[in-house]
Amino acid sequence: MEFSGEFFPVSWLWLCAALYGWLMSLALRWANWGRLRDPDQLNLFLGTVVALLLLWTLRTEVQPGFAWHLSAMVSVTLMFGWSLAVLAGSLALFGTTLVGLGDWSGYIPSALVFIVLPVSLTQLMLGLARAYLPKHYFVYVFINAFLAGGLVSLLVALMATGLLLLAGAFSLAQLSDSYLLFLPLMFFPEAVLNGWMISIMVGFKPQWVGSFRDEEYLHGK
Repeated sequence: MEFSGEFFPVSWLWLCAALYGWLMSLALRWANWGRLRDPDQLNLFLGTVVALLLLWTLRTEVQPGFAWHLSAMVSVTLMFGWSLAVLAGSLALFGTTLVGLGDWSGYIPSALVFIVLPVSLTQLMLGLARAYLPKHYFVYVFINAFLAGGLVSLLVALMATGLLLLAGAFSLAQLSDSYLLFLPLMFFPEAVLNGWMISIMVGFKPQWVGSFRDEEYLHGK
Protein backbone atom coordinates (compact mmCIF):
# COMPACT_ATOMS: atom_id res chain seq x y z
CA MET A 1 0.00 0.00 0.00
CA GLU A 2 1.05 3.57 -0.44
CA PHE A 3 -0.06 6.95 0.87
CA SER A 4 -0.13 10.30 -0.81
CA GLY A 5 1.83 12.89 1.14
CA GLU A 6 -1.15 15.24 0.79
CA PHE A 7 -2.92 13.32 3.57
CA PHE A 8 -0.53 14.50 6.28
CA PRO A 9 0.51 17.84 7.79
CA VAL A 10 3.95 19.09 6.82
CA SER A 11 5.16 18.66 10.40
CA TRP A 12 4.28 14.96 10.20
CA LEU A 13 6.25 14.60 6.98
CA TRP A 14 9.34 16.17 8.56
CA LEU A 15 9.01 13.87 11.58
CA CYS A 16 8.66 10.87 9.28
CA ALA A 17 11.74 11.99 7.34
CA ALA A 18 13.82 12.19 10.51
CA LEU A 19 12.66 8.76 11.71
CA TYR A 20 13.15 7.16 8.31
CA GLY A 21 16.62 8.67 7.97
CA TRP A 22 17.63 7.24 11.36
CA LEU A 23 16.23 3.80 10.55
CA MET A 24 17.93 3.76 7.16
CA SER A 25 21.25 4.60 8.82
CA LEU A 26 20.75 1.57 11.07
CA ALA A 27 19.83 -0.61 8.10
CA LEU A 28 22.93 0.46 6.19
CA ARG A 29 25.14 -0.05 9.24
CA TRP A 30 23.73 -3.46 10.22
CA ALA A 31 23.24 -4.92 6.74
CA ASN A 32 25.02 -8.17 5.97
CA TRP A 33 27.05 -6.76 3.11
CA GLY A 34 29.28 -9.83 3.15
CA ARG A 35 26.36 -11.90 1.91
CA LEU A 36 25.97 -9.66 -1.13
CA ARG A 37 29.62 -10.18 -2.08
CA ASP A 38 28.52 -13.60 -3.28
CA PRO A 39 27.38 -13.02 -6.90
CA ASP A 40 24.51 -15.49 -6.53
CA GLN A 41 23.21 -13.73 -3.42
CA LEU A 42 23.62 -10.32 -5.03
CA ASN A 43 21.62 -11.49 -8.05
CA LEU A 44 18.99 -12.87 -5.67
CA PHE A 45 18.76 -9.54 -3.83
CA LEU A 46 18.47 -7.49 -7.03
CA GLY A 47 16.00 -9.97 -8.50
CA THR A 48 13.89 -9.68 -5.35
CA VAL A 49 13.79 -5.90 -5.73
CA VAL A 50 12.61 -6.26 -9.32
CA ALA A 51 10.02 -8.89 -8.32
CA LEU A 52 8.66 -6.55 -5.64
CA LEU A 53 8.50 -3.72 -8.14
CA LEU A 54 6.50 -5.85 -10.56
CA LEU A 55 4.21 -7.18 -7.82
CA TRP A 56 3.50 -3.69 -6.52
CA THR A 57 2.38 -2.47 -9.93
CA LEU A 58 -0.65 -4.79 -9.55
CA ARG A 59 -2.76 -2.54 -7.36
CA THR A 60 -6.18 -1.13 -6.69
CA GLU A 61 -6.97 2.38 -5.50
CA VAL A 62 -8.92 2.26 -2.22
CA GLN A 63 -9.39 6.03 -2.08
CA PRO A 64 -7.79 8.74 -4.22
CA GLY A 65 -4.12 8.75 -3.23
CA PHE A 66 -4.38 5.51 -1.20
CA ALA A 67 -3.56 2.31 -3.09
CA TRP A 68 -3.47 -1.32 -1.98
CA HIS A 69 -1.42 -4.21 -3.34
CA LEU A 70 0.13 -7.43 -2.09
CA SER A 71 3.30 -6.77 -0.12
CA ALA A 72 5.44 -9.94 0.26
CA MET A 73 7.65 -8.10 2.77
CA VAL A 74 7.31 -11.01 5.21
CA SER A 75 9.04 -13.31 2.72
CA VAL A 76 11.71 -10.73 1.94
CA THR A 77 12.46 -10.37 5.67
CA LEU A 78 12.77 -14.13 6.13
CA MET A 79 15.08 -14.23 3.13
CA PHE A 80 17.41 -11.35 3.97
CA GLY A 81 16.84 -10.17 7.55
CA TRP A 82 15.71 -6.77 8.81
CA SER A 83 18.36 -4.52 7.27
CA LEU A 84 18.47 -5.86 3.73
CA ALA A 85 14.66 -6.24 3.67
CA VAL A 86 14.26 -2.56 4.54
CA LEU A 87 16.71 -1.66 1.78
CA ALA A 88 15.04 -3.96 -0.78
CA GLY A 89 11.59 -2.59 -0.01
CA SER A 90 12.84 0.99 -0.14
CA LEU A 91 14.42 0.41 -3.55
CA ALA A 92 11.24 -1.19 -4.89
CA LEU A 93 9.11 1.68 -3.55
CA PHE A 94 11.54 4.13 -5.15
CA GLY A 95 10.97 2.33 -8.45
CA THR A 96 7.18 2.43 -8.25
CA THR A 97 7.30 6.12 -7.33
CA LEU A 98 9.74 6.83 -10.16
CA VAL A 99 7.35 5.37 -12.74
CA GLY A 100 4.49 7.50 -11.43
CA LEU A 101 2.53 5.02 -9.30
CA GLY A 102 2.98 7.18 -6.22
CA ASP A 103 3.93 10.73 -5.34
CA TRP A 104 7.28 11.67 -3.85
CA SER A 105 5.75 13.47 -0.88
CA GLY A 106 4.21 10.18 0.20
CA TYR A 107 7.38 8.12 -0.24
CA ILE A 108 8.67 8.36 3.32
CA PRO A 109 5.39 7.80 5.24
CA SER A 110 4.64 4.90 2.89
CA ALA A 111 8.09 3.43 3.49
CA LEU A 112 7.69 3.67 7.26
CA VAL A 113 4.23 2.10 7.43
CA PHE A 114 4.36 -0.41 4.58
CA ILE A 115 8.04 -1.42 4.60
CA VAL A 116 9.74 -0.74 7.93
CA LEU A 117 6.72 -1.71 10.06
CA PRO A 118 5.99 -5.11 8.42
CA VAL A 119 9.69 -5.96 8.29
CA SER A 120 10.08 -5.14 11.99
CA LEU A 121 6.96 -7.10 12.95
CA THR A 122 8.13 -10.10 10.93
CA GLN A 123 11.55 -10.00 12.58
CA LEU A 124 9.90 -9.81 16.01
CA MET A 125 7.63 -12.78 15.28
CA LEU A 126 10.60 -14.78 14.01
CA GLY A 127 12.52 -14.08 17.21
CA LEU A 128 9.56 -15.05 19.40
CA ALA A 129 8.96 -18.26 17.43
CA ARG A 130 12.61 -19.24 17.75
CA ALA A 131 12.55 -18.57 21.48
CA TYR A 132 9.28 -20.26 22.43
CA LEU A 133 8.27 -22.74 19.72
CA PRO A 134 9.85 -26.00 18.53
CA LYS A 135 12.30 -25.61 15.67
CA HIS A 136 10.44 -27.59 13.01
CA TYR A 137 9.83 -27.11 9.31
CA PHE A 138 6.05 -26.82 9.67
CA VAL A 139 6.35 -24.39 12.57
CA TYR A 140 8.66 -22.24 10.46
CA VAL A 141 6.39 -22.23 7.40
CA PHE A 142 3.00 -21.91 9.08
CA ILE A 143 3.98 -19.52 11.88
CA ASN A 144 6.76 -17.39 10.39
CA ALA A 145 5.41 -17.27 6.84
CA PHE A 146 1.68 -18.06 6.62
CA LEU A 147 0.47 -16.73 9.99
CA ALA A 148 2.94 -13.85 9.99
CA GLY A 149 1.87 -12.87 6.47
CA GLY A 150 -1.75 -12.52 7.48
CA LEU A 151 -1.20 -11.03 10.94
CA VAL A 152 1.40 -8.50 9.83
CA SER A 153 -0.83 -7.43 6.94
CA LEU A 154 -3.72 -6.89 9.34
CA LEU A 155 -1.63 -4.90 11.83
CA VAL A 156 -0.19 -2.72 9.08
CA ALA A 157 -3.70 -2.07 7.70
CA LEU A 158 -4.92 -1.05 11.15
CA MET A 159 -1.91 1.24 11.59
CA ALA A 160 -2.58 2.85 8.21
CA THR A 161 -6.23 3.32 9.15
CA GLY A 162 -5.32 4.94 12.46
CA LEU A 163 -2.90 7.36 10.84
CA LEU A 164 -5.38 8.40 8.16
CA LEU A 165 -8.08 8.99 10.79
CA LEU A 166 -5.70 10.87 13.07
CA ALA A 167 -4.57 13.07 10.19
CA GLY A 168 -8.18 13.76 9.22
CA ALA A 169 -7.60 12.54 5.67
CA PHE A 170 -10.73 10.37 5.66
CA SER A 171 -13.66 9.75 7.95
CA LEU A 172 -14.25 6.37 9.56
CA ALA A 173 -17.35 5.96 7.39
CA GLN A 174 -15.32 6.49 4.20
CA LEU A 175 -12.68 3.94 5.22
CA SER A 176 -15.28 1.47 6.46
CA ASP A 177 -17.11 1.45 3.14
CA SER A 178 -14.09 1.28 0.86
CA TYR A 179 -11.28 -0.28 2.89
CA LEU A 180 -12.05 -1.87 6.26
CA LEU A 181 -14.93 -3.84 4.77
CA PHE A 182 -12.51 -5.68 2.51
CA LEU A 183 -9.72 -6.34 5.01
CA PRO A 184 -10.36 -10.12 5.12
CA LEU A 185 -9.89 -10.22 1.36
CA MET A 186 -6.55 -8.46 1.83
CA PHE A 187 -4.79 -10.29 4.63
CA PHE A 188 -5.74 -13.85 3.57
CA PRO A 189 -4.08 -13.56 0.12
CA GLU A 190 -1.04 -12.04 1.83
CA ALA A 191 -0.85 -15.03 4.16
CA VAL A 192 -1.18 -17.49 1.28
CA LEU A 193 1.38 -15.66 -0.87
CA ASN A 194 4.06 -15.63 1.84
CA GLY A 195 3.37 -19.18 3.00
CA TRP A 196 3.51 -20.46 -0.55
CA MET A 197 6.68 -18.57 -1.46
CA ILE A 198 8.61 -19.59 1.65
CA SER A 199 7.55 -23.24 1.52
CA ILE A 200 8.71 -23.50 -2.10
CA MET A 201 12.02 -21.72 -1.48
CA VAL A 202 12.78 -23.75 1.63
CA GLY A 203 12.04 -26.94 -0.30
CA PHE A 204 14.00 -26.16 -3.46
CA LYS A 205 16.30 -23.19 -2.73
CA PRO A 206 16.98 -23.13 1.03
CA GLN A 207 20.11 -21.04 0.43
CA TRP A 208 17.79 -18.19 -0.59
CA VAL A 209 16.15 -18.05 2.85
CA GLY A 210 18.70 -16.68 5.29
CA SER A 211 16.58 -17.33 8.40
CA PHE A 212 16.17 -21.05 7.62
CA ARG A 213 18.82 -23.66 8.39
CA ASP A 214 18.42 -27.36 7.66
CA GLU A 215 20.28 -28.38 10.81
CA GLU A 216 17.84 -26.40 12.95
CA TYR A 217 14.51 -27.17 11.31
CA LEU A 218 14.95 -30.52 9.51
CA HIS A 219 17.79 -32.67 10.81
CA GLY A 220 16.63 -35.18 13.37
CA LYS A 221 12.98 -34.04 13.29
